[in-house]
Parts: sequence; C-alpha cells; structure tokens
Amino acid sequence: IFKRGVRIEGLKDSKKLSPLQRQKLLGEICKKALCFSVIAKDNFIIDEINILNATLLAMKCAIESLKVKPDLCIVDGNRKVKNLFIEQETIVKGDNFSAAIAAASVLAKEERDKIMRSYAKDFPNYCFDKHKGYATAQHVKALGQFGPCPIHRKTFAPVREASKFGKLENRRLLCHKQDV
Repeated sequence: IFKRGVRIEGLKDSKKLSPLQRQKLLGEICKKALCFSVIAKDNFIIDEINILNATLLAMKCAIESLKVKPDLCIVDGNRKVKNLFIEQETIVKGDNFSAAIAAASVLAKEERDKIMRSYAKDFPNYCFDKHKGYATAQHVKALGQFGPCPIHRKTFAPVREASKFGKLENRRLLCHKQDV
C-alpha cells in the first residue's frame, strides 16, 4: 500500500526489469510502502486448485494479512479475488498503469527468486538458481535426465511430458542433495 502520489523512478513490470534493477527497487518499495505482504503457495496447492486460483488465494491471504486495511484492491488481470470484502478493481496489464501493481510484481518476483535460490541448494541437479523454475532448455533437460523432484508441480507441462516417458516415479528423489 502506498500513500497517494508516491513515485518510484524506474518502477514497472518485474518481467521488464533486470535482477539488479529489481533488487534496487525492492529497497525503495519497502521504504516507501505503508505496508506490504508477500504470500507463496506451494506446488501441492497449485496442483490441487490450478495456478490462477492459487495466485488469487495467495493475493487474498496477502491482502488479509496487511497491517493497514486498503481502501481499494487493484488486481492485475481480469479476475477479482474471491471472498475479499474490500472494493476491487481489475486492470489488465495493470503493472503498466499502477505503481502498486508494479511494486507487487517486483516484491513477488524477488520473493520467488529467493525461494528458487534456496531450492537450488536442496536440489542442485536442477540449477533452480539459474532458471528460477521456468521451462528453459536447461530445466527441461534436467527433468528428462532426473525426473521431477518433490517441489515440481505435476501439472507443470514439462513434468507431465517427462512422465509420458517414464521418468517420473522411478527417479523422484534422486535429485535431492542427500541422494546425489
């Protein structure tokens, strides 16, 4: 939550920023925000309710955990957060129009990258610190070679694809650092 009129130079959609730019902006966002909350949902929740619903649930939890109650919840996209008793406005590509949405994008991306760097230590065969879990050639190759590890979503297309070739269950825990 920002006070009206707060400006942060260079703030935009996190996908359009380099890691260094995001890290610099993160500090400024934290200083200028009245409050913020970042909530992550794990692969089990995502597999159970799908990525969109898990994202909306995480947003609801983050909003409800704020120390300051917002007057308005601005949601990036075209779906409102279910069962949220605060006025909401949806904005498609909202990080191009709203500093609050762009800031939330940066906070979420930085938290996700931090989590993936932590997973890289636990599951070194996957190089999560490099690709952050996205379906890069390196990640897909590791899935083909080792099968998924416990943090992979079964509904993630490359994991489903690997399962077609029998890579899933047989080598599930091979990727954990204690098993390497």
